[in-house]
Amino acid sequence: MSGTACADGTEGVAAGLPAGRDGLPYKLVATDLDGTLLRSDDSVSRRTRDALAAATEAGAAHLVVTGRGVPWTRHILQDLGYQGLAVCGQGAQVYHAGENRLLTSVTLDRQLGGVALAKIEAEVGPLYLAASRDGLDGDVLVGPGYALTGALPSTPLTDASDLWSAPLNKIYIQHPELSDDELAEAARRAAGGFVTVAMAGEGIVELLPLGLSKATGLSLAARRLGVKAAETIAFGDMPNDIPMFAWAAHGVAMANAHAELKAVADEVTASNDEDGIALVLERLLG
Repeated sequence: MSGTACADGTEGVAAGLPAGRDGLPYKLVATDLDGTLLRSDDSVSRRTRDALAAATEAGAAHLVVTGRGVPWTRHILQDLGYQGLAVCGQGAQVYHAGENRLLTSVTLDRQLGGVALAKIEAEVGPLYLAASRDGLDGDVLVGPGYALTGALPSTPLTDASDLWSAPLNKIYIQHPELSDDELAEAARRAAGGFVTVAMAGEGIVELLPLGLSKATGLSLAARRLGVKAAETIAFGDMPNDIPMFAWAAHGVAMANAHAELKAVADEVTASNDEDGIALVLERLLG
């Protein structure tokens, strides 16, 4: 549900939420990366860094919860001086940044993944494929025709048989004609009983282990931190953040968020390029 308008141009908290004048009313601040914590140039603003530092000083933990696998996340965590837990790979990986080790990791069943791909292609025709291998240094394989977003490191997939040569956390799919929303809907319709289908960004539709979501990894990490869902505020921008919002006490969508996420958010803040996270944390800190 949406809140009321605030003086800073954001939408206010839902009725009954603590105003935060006596300190941050949450013990855990969970933030997505792309389109949320990261600006369009992949940087984190000084204002947002300061707001997260103030939240930490007030007794809250900051937890990154991202669809990126560890290899695509590690450099961002290092830039932030981040030493705690992070949830990566759409909930598949709980990573300890300070110790550079995986605490948990979930992989996609090869048989179920293969059946899912076959069923989706039977529904919509040939797909362009990419895949994320498991592990701290797992490659992202990119097949012919797949348009990779950004300049993150990847490995060309020239032989289709190499797709399953090592355990995978997820498969990425694109279609030459269908939009992301249309492809995600068709994939759920065709293969929703075999895999979880998540839309994580522009051009990013993913096939995950069945039942996996950001909420899965977030709940595991929160349990390790001794924090409950009722003590958690979450920030995001895409439909893959919906399970995280459902788990947390308060979900904040960015102004640039997908309409599906805004529809279930408790609050809508400014965009990722306008310090939306900082605006909310500053208000709650009073």
